[in-house]
Amino acid sequence: MARWLRMSFLAMSLLGIILGLTERELGQAQGATVEITSGGKTYPAYFVAPTGEGRRPTIILIHSINGFELGYKTISDLLMAEGFAVLALQWQAHERTPPDAVMEQLLRDSIAYLRGRAEVDPENIGLTGFCIGGRYTMLFLPLIKEFKAGVAWYGFPYSGGSPVQPRKPAELIEQLQAPMLIIHGTADRPSPIADIYRYATELDAAGKYFELKVYQGQPHSFMLRGGQLLQTPLTRDAFNEMVSFFKRMLQ
Repeated sequence: MARWLRMSFLAMSLLGIILGLTERELGQAQGATVEITSGGKTYPAYFVAPTGEGRRPTIILIHSINGFELGYKTISDLLMAEGFAVLALQWQAHERTPPDAVMEQLLRDSIAYLRGRAEVDPENIGLTGFCIGGRYTMLFLPLIKEFKAGVAWYGFPYSGGSPVQPRKPAELIEQLQAPMLIIHGTADRPSPIADIYRYATELDAAGKYFELKVYQGQPHSFMLRGGQLLQTPLTRDAFNEMVSFFKRMLQ
């Protein structure tokens, strides 16, 4: 019995060491919930940054309409492991689909918050978003000049035209200055790939720099399943596309 207890304790200790190493590799030990004040309201956000001195290129992450699922925290931690600081906004704290004006102000206030952090290089801030966050990336990259680059995951370039979403991202192409990477799947039903090809054609005609990565047969929100980040060769490739883009553009 005593021998079994000793062996169990040893196994648990080894498991704790392995989990601890994994946690440090993903940056979870450095992550913390912070608060962003915007429009008289407080929004929680997950902030993570590499340890050590020095300012880092920083990415603001906008999750999908399904909320701040665990997979977005994992993506933030993996970006941290690549050398980025990350601020993942929990932007649905007060309403499921806030007006675009509220989101724009939240992003501007988030940039102001980041400028006060010693870990952040304020001259190299990027934006990425998934699903409706992809739309926000397409929409606000032209409007907020502090963003130096953006990655739009399965976004909606022609969504808008309502009182709360008055502008469509495609209407702002002429104002776009920062480079953009668009990642999309050909089997995306909510945001048909034909709209992405049309958007890319309009970007090209306007002389705007963009990159487009299309995954054949992939549906909407293909990076996550059940709220978790999928660990497949395809999702790793897509993640690496984003990392490579930001490393080239945020310098």
